[in-house]
Amino acid sequence: MALGVFARALAAAGLAAGLILPGAAVGSDSTAVPVTVVGENGRFSLLRDGQPYKVRGANIDRGDVAALAAHGGNSLRTYASRDGQRVLDEAGRHGLTVAMGLEIGRERLGFDYDDEAAVARQLEYVRGEVLKYKDHPALLLWIIGNEPDLKHTNPKVFDAINDISKMIHEVDGKHPTATALSGLGPELAAVIRERAPDLDIIGLQKYADIVNVPRYIRKADLDRPFLITEWGPLGHWEVDKTSWGAPIEPDSSQKAAQYLRHYEEVIASHPEVIVGSYVFLWGRKQERTPTWYSMFLADGSATETVDVMHRAWRGAWPDNRAPRIEALLLNGKTSRQDVVLEAGMGYDARVVADDPDDDALGYRWVVRRESEARQIGGDKEQVPEELSGLIEGADGGHARLAAPVETGAYRLFVYVQDGEGHAAHANVPFLVR
Repeated sequence: MALGVFARALAAAGLAAGLILPGAAVGSDSTAVPVTVVGENGRFSLLRDGQPYKVRGANIDRGDVAALAAHGGNSLRTYASRDGQRVLDEAGRHGLTVAMGLEIGRERLGFDYDDEAAVARQLEYVRGEVLKYKDHPALLLWIIGNEPDLKHTNPKVFDAINDISKMIHEVDGKHPTATALSGLGPELAAVIRERAPDLDIIGLQKYADIVNVPRYIRKADLDRPFLITEWGPLGHWEVDKTSWGAPIEPDSSQKAAQYLRHYEEVIASHPEVIVGSYVFLWGRKQERTPTWYSMFLADGSATETVDVMHRAWRGAWPDNRAPRIEALLLNGKTSRQDVVLEAGMGYDARVVADDPDDDALGYRWVVRRESEARQIGGDKEQVPEELSGLIEGADGGHARLAAPVETGAYRLFVYVQDGEGHAAHANVPFLVR
């Protein structure tokens, strides 16, 4: 079994050697706010402290919790329980709840679900995490694992998830359990019915394919509510590519339109079975590019996707909105036209952008090598370095690019900022020959 992040967590807790170190509940008296799932015959809702609770949530990575609350969100999701006390406390200060992730071993990273001793140690590790946080008033529910179905071959992972769910119901009893799946075909639905009947909620993570979620839910026939635990732009595996294999990233305005359409057509249109969602990603993350899934830039600037979620959650647009991208051209071509440049030669780049509030716009141009990452499932990637000295001149929405002298694949990024904490972005992949 590979010693991945989860295995190291077990080792740090003393469980890899068989030592059981259950955590202690916070405080002697429970301050938990009870959350229950109610419904039948395909119609469900969450009740928090007896009141209906629709999840308006976000997955957070280096994201601003106060901004999430200000824009109308009511919940955040974590992928693991590390630093759980700080996360719960911060969420509580802003009136938010937490869907607490419970990290479990993934078969594709080396965990063996035929290893009964390892599975037992995992159960006890998770028990300790649940006991630490179960009484926190900001806790909403538990999510057992992230995409445990991705590249899996051993259905015993769902036996383990079911055992964890049963354990949680025994030691907690005030918070529902869920898992977050990457897909839900008929075969997996049958496995869930047979091996994980104790789960209260099914989480699904879909991007372009979110449009098919209502059909997947109907065909699964699981008679349980669903959370969309991840959704956002078109995935980098779902888009067209250049002739040299670089995925073509939508610009920030195209992404905003996708977020709005998917929220309205899927999440908001099926409230009887979809009890809420966690948008991806309230923060920033390198995954093929630094901007693909990031709703915020590295400097904290909010993109148009944040405006969209404000509208979805609050019913109106924010007072000041992000700039919009209309087009980005390099050597007169868009990202879909296979931009091929000669090494060392100069080329013009132009971005067309506007601002809904007529704010003065500033522009920043960046060149990076094309990422060579081939990870899946959101595994960590390195940000390709920013290459200096290639932007020979920039004036407003125009720039002069000196093509790198080394042949290979690159991207030209442009960031458009309004001076009010908002930004737009676009990029075009190009090949130097």
